[in-house]
Amino acid sequence: MRTVEYMRRVPGHTVFPSVDVLDAELDALAAAHPDLARVRTVGTSRLGDPLRVLPVGDGPADAVVIGGPHPNEPVGFHTVTALATLLCQDDALRESLGFRWHILACADPDGARLNEGWYGSPGDRRAYAEHFYRPDLADQVEWTFPLSVGEYRFDRPLPETSALMRLMDEVKPSFVCSLHNGEYQGAFFYLNRDDTTLAHKLTELPGMEGLPLHHGEPELPGSRPIAPAVYLTPSGAQVGAAFGAGASSADYAARFGALHLVTEVPLWASKRVADQTETTTPYRQILAAATAARRDLIDTLETALNAVADDLTVHSPFRRSTEATLQTFRTLTEEIEPAETPSGPERPATVAEEFDHRQAVHLFRLRLLGTFLRMLDAEISAGNPTPAIRAQRNLLTERFDRWLAEAETDPPGQPVEIRKPVAVQLAAILLAATHAT
Repeated sequence: MRTVEYMRRVPGHTVFPSVDVLDAELDALAAAHPDLARVRTVGTSRLGDPLRVLPVGDGPADAVVIGGPHPNEPVGFHTVTALATLLCQDDALRESLGFRWHILACADPDGARLNEGWYGSPGDRRAYAEHFYRPDLADQVEWTFPLSVGEYRFDRPLPETSALMRLMDEVKPSFVCSLHNGEYQGAFFYLNRDDTTLAHKLTELPGMEGLPLHHGEPELPGSRPIAPAVYLTPSGAQVGAAFGAGASSADYAARFGALHLVTEVPLWASKRVADQTETTTPYRQILAAATAARRDLIDTLETALNAVADDLTVHSPFRRSTEATLQTFRTLTEEIEPAETPSGPERPATVAEEFDHRQAVHLFRLRLLGTFLRMLDAEISAGNPTPAIRAQRNLLTERFDRWLAEAETDPPGQPVEIRKPVAVQLAAILLAATHAT
């Protein structure tokens, strides 16, 4: 496969598309290739937006690609259009892959619209935090598939998740890819198979675009590495049951024996995420500082939430996210702290470990506090500026500005040229699809 050539075909971008712009791009592509592609609706979002899938090709097997499963992760919006364009324009590639492609451009249009305030300013940390929205795990398309493990049951799939389930039930895919991106982390991947051959091929892709691999802590507790920066996908039994959510798209894809790939690419890049050089700081000290910062963040938000709890009247998505994510963050902290207790002799932290833990503090502070402020702004906009709400708005704005200033003096690296993570995601899809067939 001419991987490098396909990566080079990805056009440059300076912004991420809104939901409406993405819809228009799909419509234009289908109109230009009516014999190969057509837009179909497979469901509706919670607020009534159509969930639009672009089928491309007529191979003997089926592949499902999921764009925007988390609304604060828009890199995949460009990837789905790059993939669809390539499949429509390159007959030889499309036929060699042997799939009927079902490309869901945006799995959560409601959530994406709440992030559009920063889509036009990639790399601006203030814009990102002030316009940030991410639903809690139990309100995410990716983590609300049905789950039954022991006495735990989750059977509340979102309308968007139900649409994905119907799509997979209909086509019985052999390959499923969910497109994600992080913030400061290097590139990494999840596979639902312990496939070292594919895993090692995936590790080569980010370097082709000058992106570092992620060598900090795994994103989810209990993730087992298959190759550098490639992990075996944690099951819903491991993740969903612990956080009151459901199974993932990987769990549902397993019903059909499908290969499932998750691509994670960064918005900011620094070589420090892959630097295994030892520092002079003990690893135990790094963990203690991260623990203290997490506890301080939880205390800050819980105090503020208690101060305004009796005055909240607007059931905004920001309120639901704030209240539920705070509980999830508390649970995550309780889960990872025992696992983070070092055993054996003292050792120095690596540059990657130190960088990862420090940036995680900035990330969670700004994301959670930014959403909290959006919750308070929704109350004020609705005509409910009570003294408690105004007081906390002023207090937390000062805290936000201070935490942002601390983050700005400790940058996560340079903003990534958007084309680069898109090219890595595209190449990973093509590589895994070839492997699946």
